[in-house]
This record gives sequence, C-alpha cells and structure tokens, in this order.
Amino acid sequence: MRTCTCIYHFLVLNWYIFLNYYIPRHGNEQKEYKIFQDGAQWKYLTLLNLFVFLVFWTIFLYDRELVYPKILDEIFPIWMNHAMHTFILPFSLLEVVLRPHHYPSKKTGITLLAAGTVAYTARVLWIYAETGRWVYPVLGKLSPLGLMVFFSSSYFLSVSIYLFGEKINCWKWGHMMQPWMKRK
Repeated sequence: MRTCTCIYHFLVLNWYIFLNYYIPRHGNEQKEYKIFQDGAQWKYLTLLNLFVFLVFWTIFLYDRELVYPKILDEIFPIWMNHAMHTFILPFSLLEVVLRPHHYPSKKTGITLLAAGTVAYTARVLWIYAETGRWVYPVLGKLSPLGLMVFFSSSYFLSVSIYLFGEKINCWKWGHMMQPWMKRK
C-alpha cells in the first residue's frame, strides 16, 4: 500500500507540475486577450491550489460567463478546463482513502482556513482596487452586500468541506489520527 501511495503522489505531483508549466506557455497569444491582463493567469485560484471543483462547476452550470468565459475555449482545450476544475475531486477523495491525515484541532484548522480565505479575498479585492476589474466576472455582478455574502458563503463552504474531509478521514482511519481528541 505504501508503494501505491508513493506512486500516486508522484503522479499527482507531476500532473500539477505539468499544468503549472503547460498552462502559462500554452498560448503565447494570451497576451492579446484582456482576460489575462492584471496578473495574468496567476490571479486565479485555480492555479494557486487547484481546489475549486464545487464552486466552479456550480457557477459554470448556472452561467459559464461568470467564471470561465466562452472566449477561453479558443485558448484552452476542454481537457485543460477539466484538468484545472474537475480532476481535483477524484484526486482529493483518493488521497483521503490512500493515506491517513493528521488534522489539527478544529479550532486551529478552521483558523488556518480563515487566514487563507482572508488572504485570497484580500488579493482579489486588491486586484480590483488596482485595476478596476474583477478577477472573476461573477464578482462584478454583486453589490457590496452580495460580495460579503459570497465571500462569507465561500468560507463556510470551505469549512464544511474541511470538516467533511475530517469525517471521511475518521471513518476510514479511525480516531488514531486525531491525537488531540479525548479518548474514552
């Protein structure tokens, strides 16, 4: 099992390296598209951590122009869209099944998740303040209150996914992976 896990991690690492190498070099013609101005593709959460399956596909199915405008089909092949926005789900689920994870206390885990969320939200807001353009078109459709609700909902969704991952980990590996838990 340990060998399979190592092979799996090696393959996923190489997939991630390939995407981060291939995507920026895929189309030198990207410079002529306005969508890549002001931070190029590095302004998108997709390339920063590849963990956007649920939110991306929900918004995409509602109105794709809000997160992945049709013009991107001219730049990126469909397999690349799935590489960035779909494959993270099976990779994440397989990771939980293949290997036990040591979760910190809930307070520490949720605090770290909040710090990451605040940092990314600050980056998105900073890009807007500097350029007058939103990283994701959906943000431009929202009022200030709508933005607060969107960012807050995104955080609570992240917390839910984090806690669900912890539950799956406990289900698969037991409480041995949570040394902070009180044992009866």
